[in-house]
Amino acid sequence: MISRKRNFSTTDRVLTIFDDALCTVLADPIGRRASPAAPFRDEQDTKDSEQSAQLMRVNHCGEVCAQALYQAQAVTARKKSVCKAMEIAAREENDHLAWCAERLRQLGSHKSYLNPVWYCGSFLLGAAFGIAGDRWNLGFLAETERQVVNHLEGHLKKLPVDDCRSRAIVEQMRDDEASHATQAVNAGARELPPPIKRLMALTAKLMTTTAARI
Repeated sequence: MISRKRNFSTTDRVLTIFDDALCTVLADPIGRRASPAAPFRDEQDTKDSEQSAQLMRVNHCGEVCAQALYQAQAVTARKKSVCKAMEIAAREENDHLAWCAERLRQLGSHKSYLNPVWYCGSFLLGAAFGIAGDRWNLGFLAETERQVVNHLEGHLKKLPVDDCRSRAIVEQMRDDEASHATQAVNAGARELPPPIKRLMALTAKLMTTTAARI
């Protein structure tokens, strides 16, 4: 992700954005924090792996979208404090990306084949709110995280009871997302109009439906 500690040329910024996109979509992410699934042994794994794989594939796709959103929002943020908040959120979301990718490998499943499409769409959306201004930028972050928390709560109800690994990951993700929403509100987030919230929910529904299958 682009840092504000140096003055980058336009070419530098474009190349950095492109590198971030390639790393998010194609590379194996490396998290800074240990996976919440680590304490659980193999014999504690789920018997219903297909159900878990579909849900974790959706979560992984969601984290790809989150990386795109925060990278775009950080680039377009006007205040350094807002840029910093986006960068911190993106680093924590990268942990989620790494955990979900690892869990998918353990389940013998694959990532969504549509991740590049969702990344591009999310980046454009994040950039649009960033250009609209920092309060809108923060408002979009806060509403996104609120909807993600609700989404993860739903996944905790759907995951097999014996899938301790996936449940531990989703629970930590939920807590992190709630914290990001609170931080955005405290930083001055603007409340989004109801039509925008509904459109965001419909877009998320489309993503989750397609990612679970493709």
